Amino acid sequence: MLHITDIRKNKNTIIEKLLVKNFDAERLINAVIEKDNLRKINQKNSDEVLTNSNKIAKEIGVLYKNGELTKANLLKKDTSILKEKSKELQSIKIQLEKEIKDILVQIPNVPHDSVKKGNSDKDNEIINEFGQMPNLVENAKPHWELTDQFDLIDFKLGNKITGAGFPVYKGKGARLQRALITYFLDKNIDNGYTEYLPPLLVNEESGFGTCALPDKEGQMYHATEDNLFLIPTAEVPVTNFFRDVIVKDFPIKCTAYTPCFRREAGSYGKEVRGLNRLHQFDKVEIVQVEHPDKSYETLDNMVKHVSSILDDLELPYRLLRLCGGDLSFASALTYDFEVYSAGQKRWLEVSSVSNFENFQSNRLKLRFKAEDGKSQLCHTLNGSALALPRIYASIIENNQTEKGIVIPNVLQKYTGFDIIE
Repeated sequence: MLHITDIRKNKNTIIEKLLVKNFDAERLINAVIEKDNLRKINQKNSDEVLTNSNKIAKEIGVLYKNGELTKANLLKKDTSILKEKSKELQSIKIQLEKEIKDILVQIPNVPHDSVKKGNSDKDNEIINEFGQMPNLVENAKPHWELTDQFDLIDFKLGNKITGAGFPVYKGKGARLQRALITYFLDKNIDNGYTEYLPPLLVNEESGFGTCALPDKEGQMYHATEDNLFLIPTAEVPVTNFFRDVIVKDFPIKCTAYTPCFRREAGSYGKEVRGLNRLHQFDKVEIVQVEHPDKSYETLDNMVKHVSSILDDLELPYRLLRLCGGDLSFASALTYDFEVYSAGQKRWLEVSSVSNFENFQSNRLKLRFKAEDGKSQLCHTLNGSALALPRIYASIIENNQTEKGIVIPNVLQKYTGFDIIE
């Protein structure tokens, strides 16, 4: 959430930059400033009432001390009027603050200067490509055929138990999934991240803190009876560890494995087959809380870290900088990683690494004490390291041979086997 002080200071710049996200913020920006002006007037009136009330209270004390009870009682009537006025002004204050917040939550984060204007993923900037394209056997298969052929995943059983988008991993397929999770966590821990195992349900305040709520796209599963939400990613509970916290030392580096849940409303067609788009999937997340002066250096280091994981898995991949139209609501700058899926002959997104600057922190009230002793907002960052479904799909598609599916070297100590025959 943008800070009202920043909006006042940089109104025109913010409006201009948000056009890069294809978002015309002028009406909302003007509305929030107008409401804030009313809030300031109301606060001034409230302060005057308080000052007068305190002044009269002192006068009443003097009158009682001097035995002038009649005058004191007359002044007490004035204090009653002022108390009613104060309650009225307090009620107006609460209402104005709610109206200001309701407007602010509609305004996306301002994109970084490096973000280019664009409308969709077709306008994203390819930074670089890495790795060798696999030379597959003739008639290579997509992963949904391979998982059936080698009895790795049962999509029909998941559909029977729950519905489409809830696969059941089995046998060596389950072991490969578990190997990927453990390897990702070990890699992150070796890079200085502390492992956590957070709840899979969060309250409304936690969802709001990371901008998962309000859920404009209706992608979160909602347990309405308890008003709890299934997490779309570990970013939500982990970042909320630091809600209402004053940070003393930077950086804070967290990693967590969780199942993730997304309704994926409106996702249809051949590009969502198999593991390409699920309602429940596994992901290992990395989250950092950083000093504002260091956050973009940290973002670069997070990108290098994710690159090292894909290098270890020997997967061909490319790095993209997202255009304004493809940036998330909360992100200032996002890099996407896409791996090449040889069985499908297409690129699949497997990680997004983002800097939210102080957008989440303003909602979370996540701060640190600057050298001058004043509280300032921290910067938050997160990334997938990694999301499993499309990594899994790419591994089995890119490593299919006449003998079977070859397991990448780095995973073999985790799987306990080097090939799925």
